[in-house]
Amino acid sequence: MVQLYNLHPFGSQQVVPCKLQPERFCGGGRDTLFVAAGCKVEAFTVVGQELCQPRCVFSTLGRVLRLAYSEAGDYLVAIEEKNKATFLRAYVNWRSKRTENSRVCIRMVGHDMEAPFSETFREQMSIVEMPLSEAPLCISCCPVKGDLLVGCTNNLVLFSLKYQIINEEFSILDFERSLIIHIDNITPAEISFCVGYVAVMSELEVLIVKLESDPKNRESVNHHPRKTTNPMKQAEGISNETSQLESDDFVICQKPMELLGEKSKQSGISVTLESTGLADEKMKYFHVRHLLYRRFAPDISSCLLSDDVRLHSLQLLPIYQTGSLTSDRKNSSQEKVLLSLFCFFSLPHVGYLYMIVKSVELMSVYQYPEKSQQAVLTPQFLHVITSNNLQCYTVRCSAAAAREEDPYVDTTLKACPPISMDVCALRIQLFIGLKAICHFKNHVVLLTKADPETVPERRESPKRFLSRKGTSVNPKTPPVAEAGWNLYIVNTVSPVQLYKEMVDYSNAYKTAKTRSCIHLLSEAHLLVRAALMDASQLEPGEKAELLEAFKESCGHLGDCYSRLETQHSHLALPYYKMSGLSMAEVLDRVDWAVEDGSQKYERGLIFYINHSLYENLDEELSEELSAKVVQMFYVAEPKQLPHILCSPSMKNIDPLTAIKYLRKLDTSGFSSVLVTLAKAAMALKMGDLDMHRDEMKSHSEMKLVCGFILEPRLLIQQRKGQIVPTEFAVHLKETQPGLLVASVLALQKNNKIGIEEADSFFKVLCGKDGDTIPQLLVDFWEAQLVACLPDVVLQELFFKLTSQYIWRLSKRQPPDTTPLRTSEDLINTCSHYGLINPWVNVLISSESLVDKNYMEDLSKLQSLICGPSFDIASIVPFLEPLSEDTVAGLSVHVLCHTRLKEYEQCIDRLLERCPEAVIPYANHELKEENRTLWWKKLLPELCQRIKCGGEKYQLYVSSLKETLSVVAVELELRDFLNVLPEDGTAAFFLPYLLYCSRKKSLT
Repeated sequence: MVQLYNLHPFGSQQVVPCKLQPERFCGGGRDTLFVAAGCKVEAFTVVGQELCQPRCVFSTLGRVLRLAYSEAGDYLVAIEEKNKATFLRAYVNWRSKRTENSRVCIRMVGHDMEAPFSETFREQMSIVEMPLSEAPLCISCCPVKGDLLVGCTNNLVLFSLKYQIINEEFSILDFERSLIIHIDNITPAEISFCVGYVAVMSELEVLIVKLESDPKNRESVNHHPRKTTNPMKQAEGISNETSQLESDDFVICQKPMELLGEKSKQSGISVTLESTGLADEKMKYFHVRHLLYRRFAPDISSCLLSDDVRLHSLQLLPIYQTGSLTSDRKNSSQEKVLLSLFCFFSLPHVGYLYMIVKSVELMSVYQYPEKSQQAVLTPQFLHVITSNNLQCYTVRCSAAAAREEDPYVDTTLKACPPISMDVCALRIQLFIGLKAICHFKNHVVLLTKADPETVPERRESPKRFLSRKGTSVNPKTPPVAEAGWNLYIVNTVSPVQLYKEMVDYSNAYKTAKTRSCIHLLSEAHLLVRAALMDASQLEPGEKAELLEAFKESCGHLGDCYSRLETQHSHLALPYYKMSGLSMAEVLDRVDWAVEDGSQKYERGLIFYINHSLYENLDEELSEELSAKVVQMFYVAEPKQLPHILCSPSMKNIDPLTAIKYLRKLDTSGFSSVLVTLAKAAMALKMGDLDMHRDEMKSHSEMKLVCGFILEPRLLIQQRKGQIVPTEFAVHLKETQPGLLVASVLALQKNNKIGIEEADSFFKVLCGKDGDTIPQLLVDFWEAQLVACLPDVVLQELFFKLTSQYIWRLSKRQPPDTTPLRTSEDLINTCSHYGLINPWVNVLISSESLVDKNYMEDLSKLQSLICGPSFDIASIVPFLEPLSEDTVAGLSVHVLCHTRLKEYEQCIDRLLERCPEAVIPYANHELKEENRTLWWKKLLPELCQRIKCGGEKYQLYVSSLKETLSVVAVELELRDFLNVLPEDGTAAFFLPYLLYCSRKKSLT
């Protein structure tokens, strides 16, 4: 049985002042009720709690068999019977109907109206007649597009809603018969249609298909009907054989069946499409996708009547994306975006609710306590009528839609009660003689008729249940109107009022700590969520009230999951987040009283507090609440105590209290170094440097680094989205900068901190703003190179370091702190720092550089350029601040151009600025394929400069001698003679010529 809560979803009620006993009735948009009786339709205005008032009356062609209203297009459509013939008619512009005798225009569907004549349509109602080849049995209007689907014996006919544009200022509503859906082996008793989804129901079968608009399958649509090949075609033959075997003594029943998705093609029901729209019109639907087929079997054990086993109340319920509606009545329906779609149908004692958009899934099964007659589904409730009761059940539509709309549902950020949660009955209201029901806006309309006496019903053979083409769809002759009937409008109470009642009701279960408390609060939450999703039904000002109720319901659910022992206790976290409650407000809701001397904290509360303290919330708990949190974790989760003490939210904790609990911990089960660091941080906080020093000395630096990896917040915290170094980090900067750099490097290596976050940390720590780079950050960059972290982009790191080296050298700016590594350390420990070329030392020694920091930066830059990984071309444009007028600048420029293989340019620069470095440069660089530059470039340049004389004459001569020695070894005598200058002194070159001539004989 479904659980029953005796709540009050129904409020005031009023009697509709109908003149005749209603035969059919339906809601009309937000403010109108249509009632069909005899050959007339009465429209009543229904606004809020006010008494409904007659609005207009219009005559029909005959007795109304079916009646439906479409908000899209604002039209009424009816199946009418006259002289045993049925007609389909749509009533357009009915709001212009002033009196019953007002003029009415009757036109045929698709008939083009001439502009002068059509002007009269502005102020009068139009009746659009839609002829059909078969008698219409049932109708359904698409709530999104306004298209009309008509069910006939062997097919469904789709009339597309459109507007005939008469002129720029005026258009009239019309229809176009655009598609015929041929369906074999099932006769529709009820149909429902919504944006391409078609649901067809017979006495014992339900079929749901989707009309697809994929142009790839365009060949699936014919302009002439044809049957598709069906893998279960034999089912039709079986059905024919069954009818032949039926007799008064034997009944053959088909077994119950449920087929989902593509398997529903095996139902034996053939569905084909025939396009009937104009050839130049763009086709809307091309092929059919089967979604669901379900067949029920009659219970013949007690020879029940056919009415006892007939399906009823087929309905497709759409839910739209929140906020998709507009204020424009004419176009609002076209701008709705479908989010989820649900299908409901019911047997007399059981109702079924399916979700059918992305996947077909049975969501809920409703067991009625007595036989039902009709039901209507809304986003918030399922209303069911029996002969003497109006029943109100909860639904899970909003829970399913929430998961479709928000991907963060069912995460630590957001939650929603599960779709699988048992449904419940909120109310079973006594109503005598209920016959029919409909729903619109926040009104339930009920038709009652008190039977003066119970008339025994004639039993019939159950064999009539077996045929898909049951006779039950044929309209029965209406009974003669009798007294004792009433048409009621029952106003449902506002969602906020019912929500408050449900919350008050749940308090009865709170002390018992049962699942009923969570269940009822979950129902209240879904009620408010559904109301927020159904934005079209909200009055001005209601949304703010609903949002407040939504947050409050999240808080109540968070309380339940945090206090009650349940397997879903982790849901306390997302519900508290959605409630908007601060951590302090949540803690204030906790009952801290100790009854038996042993305090117990449930998992949900611990889970919420633990995660909240990890998420760097910009909230600081008071000293009192911080102490309670420490006590809570010491009792329930002692391993987490060092971690939660590092949260920014625990800034106000008394360090003595924290140390007291830390000392009580048994560190055998978890990291002792983490406890040590937590105690060191607390000692530093209360200014006990001796205790801090003792704690830090109790472990090696390597273990301390491991401790910082376990809890990065000992060093780095975030407040209001900004990196904030801790007091611990500031102290390490002054006392153990090497440990600090190693720890941050380890955090980056273990993905505890990003590259940009680490850079920002050191800048904030050292009080540097903008582009100013502290030495500690340079130390960190160098450490990154040494560590060879895989996620570090080398060239970006090279650029950072070289830019800083160049800036310091150009500005002669010393580092703000002593560097942790020398150039020699980097060369010995890091493969990216190469050995500095020997000729560079000769070049540097030509000038006296006494500044040690300057020399260190220069050596590091030179070493980095000499390394194997550096992209030289990327740094050359940034060398401009480093002038070649200095030896340091010259060495860097020559190194870069050498790496770019611009040897001739480098030789010219060295000959001009530092001739003593030319020969060491040539010996190191001019090798292999570049050896020819000895005699092609260096030899002629030296000869030319010697001719010019000057103060560097002797240096040039000395360099020329060494050059000739190399050339004499490399070239043959004839080639050697060719490279010598013609105007040189023979005695100067003779020794080298003799050596070259003897070279061959010596070898």
